[in-house]
Amino acid sequence: MHLKTIDEAIEAAKDTSLTIKAPGTVANIVCGFDVLGLALNDPYDIMTVKLIEDPVVVIHNVDDYGLPTDPLKNVAGVALLEMIERLENRIGFDVTIEKKIMPGSGIGSSAASSAGAVVAANHLLNNIFSNADLVQMAMLGEKLASGVKHADNIAPCIYGGVTLIRSIHPLDVISIPSPPLYVTLVHPQIEVRTEDARQILRKQILLKDAIKQWGNIAALVTGFMKNDYELISRSLEDVLIEPIRSILIPAFAEVKAKSLEAGALGGGISGSGPSIFMLSRNEATAREVEKKMQEIYTNTGIPFHTYVTTVNTEGVKRMR
Repeated sequence: MHLKTIDEAIEAAKDTSLTIKAPGTVANIVCGFDVLGLALNDPYDIMTVKLIEDPVVVIHNVDDYGLPTDPLKNVAGVALLEMIERLENRIGFDVTIEKKIMPGSGIGSSAASSAGAVVAANHLLNNIFSNADLVQMAMLGEKLASGVKHADNIAPCIYGGVTLIRSIHPLDVISIPSPPLYVTLVHPQIEVRTEDARQILRKQILLKDAIKQWGNIAALVTGFMKNDYELISRSLEDVLIEPIRSILIPAFAEVKAKSLEAGALGGGISGSGPSIFMLSRNEATAREVEKKMQEIYTNTGIPFHTYVTTVNTEGVKRMR
């Protein structure tokens, strides 16, 4: 990147700020562990970014989650520090974060913060970085949060829609077209840390299980691309991760069974949990699924939130 280009972008962005909505995301989409994800229209974080002269990141939190303001300990902070380094320390950023996606929810809270921050900063700088550049920066936030660089939340947050991450090294993100889908989520108000959810996974798997999983992933992508709801439904099966992680989520099996009875295409654990998501063809079915989720969690006595939303095809969106 030429210094002249950087200087021109910085000069144009002086004394301006940008506010964005950073969407929640569903990672894995059941069988696509670490390689598939989709963006949601609700919930989302709100972030405002402006340029400052010193090559530092200043963070303001306007929520009650008590997240660190030290940029080295904040997912948005480390992503923006990487951008500053790529800009040769010629500028810094002031960022205000209003989180509406609860950390540890399984709905891409850390991805929304890290991706939202770099997308907003990039818009200020006249989009001098590519989406692939932004994914690489934002993945540093995911590494801070979970100990592993993964892009199945970051990519749909930035690109919008459904994304396939074929590879991290080198980064290869493919946007996948999909038919209209409604997404119903229930978020039990408990926390499942991504790092903890990864540690309980098996280190070795049977070849027959791997083959079945590969078939489901390939068929799910095909179902999205062909607008084939029945194929999508048949492919929403996870034989590797869900059987282990589901033990961390109260009433998971009942929610899944009742949602399918209500007409959902299928679904499972959103990210590493504890949220559970279900896909439906239409809003009426999605609302019926929500009723079943609410009934089940009301009986457990565990506080919860539910969402009925659709796939966000834009990703991070400018508000003002």
